[in-house]
Amino acid sequence: MMGVMGAEENTATTSAPGAATTPRTPESGGSRPVNGTRAWTTRLFVAGILLAAVNLRPAITSLGALLEEVRDGLGMSGSVAGLLTSVPPLCFAVFGVMAPRLARRFGPPAVVCAGMAAITAGLLIRPYVGGTAGFLAGSALALMGIAVSNVLMPVIVKRWFPDRVGSMTGLYSMALAAGTAVAAAVTVPLTDALGGGWRPGLAVWAGLAAVAVLPWITLVRDRGPAPAPEATAHAGTAHVGTAHAGTAHVGTDRRPPAPPALRITRSRTAWALAVFFGLQATAAYITMGWMAQIFRDAGVSAGTAGLLLAVTMVMGVPLAFVIPRVATRLPHQGPIVIVLGVCGLAGYAGLWAAPAGGAWAWAVLLGISNCAFPLALTMVGMRSRTGAGVVQLSAFAQSVGYLISIPGPLLVGVLYQHSGGWGLPIALMIGLMIPQMAVGVLAGRDRTVEDEAAATA
Repeated sequence: MMGVMGAEENTATTSAPGAATTPRTPESGGSRPVNGTRAWTTRLFVAGILLAAVNLRPAITSLGALLEEVRDGLGMSGSVAGLLTSVPPLCFAVFGVMAPRLARRFGPPAVVCAGMAAITAGLLIRPYVGGTAGFLAGSALALMGIAVSNVLMPVIVKRWFPDRVGSMTGLYSMALAAGTAVAAAVTVPLTDALGGGWRPGLAVWAGLAAVAVLPWITLVRDRGPAPAPEATAHAGTAHVGTAHAGTAHVGTDRRPPAPPALRITRSRTAWALAVFFGLQATAAYITMGWMAQIFRDAGVSAGTAGLLLAVTMVMGVPLAFVIPRVATRLPHQGPIVIVLGVCGLAGYAGLWAAPAGGAWAWAVLLGISNCAFPLALTMVGMRSRTGAGVVQLSAFAQSVGYLISIPGPLLVGVLYQHSGGWGLPIALMIGLMIPQMAVGVLAGRDRTVEDEAAATA
């Protein structure tokens, strides 16, 4: 979603000459004064966005660091553990679709508040509810909260900070990557400090999620600033991305007629982008779920394995800023796809040949490869000419992509259990990287889904 936000910043906030813009505030660098209440609300939104972003991945990476202990404690087979690592994309595909409808009814802040509460409850109960089924249910509850928050956080950034989408998106991305990396790095030391049991080591992250609930409780009733009167006539163009993403326009009763629906499934680029998104998501969730275990089975200590996973995750902090900017300057994003894919192939080959000997190098290479995620989202914004097309393409690519990514982590667990080693699972990862590069090159071509859909009508 972050690349889409960057693209919408270019199409929505720099629209046709004469298009209305959202009134500026002192906080956004403008000259229009605001009262103390609005300034305080702005600060609360900043705090809420950052705290929410920090909590969008620890449920996944903390489990990856302790997966061996959880398997032993609950008596999980490798196949069931693979199912557990497939739960995140499944929840993102199923529950993320609900977010726009919930936001229209209750307002984005209320839904994010409920999402943070669900993360807190899920992380708190899943280690103690008893049995594998209960652990899966608790994980699903936490991931449901992550899914709806994942979808709505960029919407909130654009809705409440229309003049600072870039800077707020950058802060949001850094907070998300930091939460991902910190959870991977410190879960094992925290577990040791709490007595060595995996249950408190996982449950402790519920405390961080509970802190994130606090600012959103205050913001539940704030449904967003009403557009200026002169902006009403342009609401269908200047804010089309936000409207379709699930937020209700306050005070916009005069909307222009909706354009004809885009037949997104008629676009080859849309399908290529959806498959690319799905394959890169497969690689990411296999990495988050299994990479620490690969290192541990190679003789690396649990703490070091967690740090290696953290290195892989933290690579996304600088590259998430660099890759979209480079991609938007190129007419064809295929060369970036190839570079990232080659890094992934080299990292997987290293894991197969010398997992412990070159562990830090493989962690860095796989971290670079995983930055196909911001590239995919950037291409979503570049492959459409309109704001409505961007939103529709984003929804299609992400929903189809997350569905594609579900079997991957599960299949890795099955292969690991039945082969007794990591040779076949790593061969699967290498095999999936080849079609990821191929469809990524197709998705990176300089064309739009609107043109393709119209040509096949």
